[in-house]
Amino acid sequence: MANVIVNRVKEFLRRFPPFSFLSEPLLLSVAREVEVQFYAKGDFLFHKDDLPRKHFFIVKEGSIHLTEKREGKSVVLEFCDEGDVFGVLALLGKRPYILDACAAEDSLVYGIPVSVFEKILEENQRVSLYFAAGFASGQVVVRTDLSQSQKARKLFSLPSQDNGLLIFTGQSDLNYSKNVLTCEVGISVGEAAKMMKEKDVSSIIITDTSKFPIGIITDKDIRNRLVAEGKNFDIPVESIMTQPVMTMQENSGFSTLYLAMIKNRLHHLIITADGTDKSPITGILSDHDILLSQGNSPSVIIHALLNTLDVKEMAKLRDKAEILLSYYLENEVAMDFVANIISEINDLIIKRAILIAKEKHDPAHPAEKNTKFCFLSLGSEGREEQLLRTDLDNALVFEDVPTERLADVKSYFLLLAEEVIEILLACGFHPCPADMMANNPRWCLPLSEWKGQFSSWILSPNQEALMHATIFFDFRAIAGQKDLAEALSFHIYDQINEKKIFLNFFAKNALLNPPPLGFFRDFIVEKTGEHRDKFDIKLRAMMPLADAARLLLLSHRVVGINNTFRRFEKLAELEPQHESLFLEAGKAYEILMRMRALEGFKSQGSGRYIAPGSLGKLQRQLLKNTFAPIDEIQKIIRVRFQVDYLLS
Repeated sequence: MANVIVNRVKEFLRRFPPFSFLSEPLLLSVAREVEVQFYAKGDFLFHKDDLPRKHFFIVKEGSIHLTEKREGKSVVLEFCDEGDVFGVLALLGKRPYILDACAAEDSLVYGIPVSVFEKILEENQRVSLYFAAGFASGQVVVRTDLSQSQKARKLFSLPSQDNGLLIFTGQSDLNYSKNVLTCEVGISVGEAAKMMKEKDVSSIIITDTSKFPIGIITDKDIRNRLVAEGKNFDIPVESIMTQPVMTMQENSGFSTLYLAMIKNRLHHLIITADGTDKSPITGILSDHDILLSQGNSPSVIIHALLNTLDVKEMAKLRDKAEILLSYYLENEVAMDFVANIISEINDLIIKRAILIAKEKHDPAHPAEKNTKFCFLSLGSEGREEQLLRTDLDNALVFEDVPTERLADVKSYFLLLAEEVIEILLACGFHPCPADMMANNPRWCLPLSEWKGQFSSWILSPNQEALMHATIFFDFRAIAGQKDLAEALSFHIYDQINEKKIFLNFFAKNALLNPPPLGFFRDFIVEKTGEHRDKFDIKLRAMMPLADAARLLLLSHRVVGINNTFRRFEKLAELEPQHESLFLEAGKAYEILMRMRALEGFKSQGSGRYIAPGSLGKLQRQLLKNTFAPIDEIQKIIRVRFQVDYLLS
């Protein structure tokens, strides 16, 4: 009979972490030592400030509330139901309990002796990280360390077995040429070409007398800048070299080096001792090196996009990017790398779409085609956070033109924008339900009218104005004359500086979505409609963080940082007293982005609505852990911007 009970306990424990991480013999040894405890509704397992007991607990049946007294009332902070682990203070800190534990209904609880678990905690990395990451309830720390949560999620996940893209996971070595062919300025192009032939390489680095890099010549340069132009092979190398060169340090890490090549459309990246062009050359990384090391990559997709104007081909390439995204998410590749790659591909599709549109419509509009303009991405794409092909949010700004030309110029840009939007839809993106797109006459305006529009939102911050501001303040220049976007940015900051009260109203708007800090049974879920009983991860978790980061950085007058987790990194620099909080908030946002994208792949949708019941224990706790920094940041905003005075 005893063996039957032990086996039942073992089979129950193996369903839940951290017990699910144990080997069969270890799990059996734990199950043999479990103490079965019954608590009637209202019974206390322990009180705040009690000395730690010799057990921690897992709920077998029923539910346990972890509470604290506030103004004489008992407030529930944690809700533990089947499979939830709690009371781990004895295991971790050997300090008094910080909460009360009370049975919310008749409950059966398994007590796990600390003495049995201590050796496991020391030897099993997954078990120790489970506790360190804050996945158990009622721990020593109130706000969990989300960096530990990220490590835990990576360790607990089962990565893809497809090794074709391991180069992006940080698991592969960085392969680059360390024997770099160089020559000093002054020698002839003919001599340099002979050196390249002898070494059988396609490039040569030009250096100054200190052996520091100042330029590069490739086979393409010799073909295009020498042979095609009929120049003499006796001319010096500096007359046809590409300069200046981009240099980086080897220990920058593969993702940084690779992103630099992608963003700057480089075929060669020079590696130097200290990462500058004032230090010795230690190697060269070429796109050929990268392509040899894997069969599929962003560089392959980008290269293909740069060489096609066929919309069907562009759509297929964006589909390939989706496969890459899925792989990256499954293998826990860093979110900043993933977001950069997908944004770069999205941006390039927009640029190609604009080129297609101009080639189609420019011949019929000779007077308008050279008008300066800038295509802007808004919202999540403006923040470089649109991983899945969700709704399009964009706009177009063009230079001010004489009044008599304005109608024709605007008609031309609306025609271009309509063509661009059609191409993006053909590539799998979705139209904005609110019609916030560049083909809408409201959002295709000359610079002066855009300035007037932003001024009106800032000077008269009603609810509609604030709603528009949250979307349009995240604009990012994609194509065209970026100085138009910069002029708009500086105008916004000048206007805010004149009417600082705007930030107070903006803060009020940022607090419209309080964090769902309760336990899962109390999550704020949709009450009606097709998403009934689902959790809105965008509205309830992501928007509060994005709104807070935007507001706080606006108050510091920082230009040019749109991405939410990079905004929090900058805020950590600007406000060292809140450094740890802002870094936690950035990590929380990365976690939420990943969870939403994974849900999108799973549901074949936007990933915005998640059924709580579909999440495992670890996923639920991970999601819950992201809410704590939201709450703390909103408290800072409420005080700093005197929101309660506006509400009264």
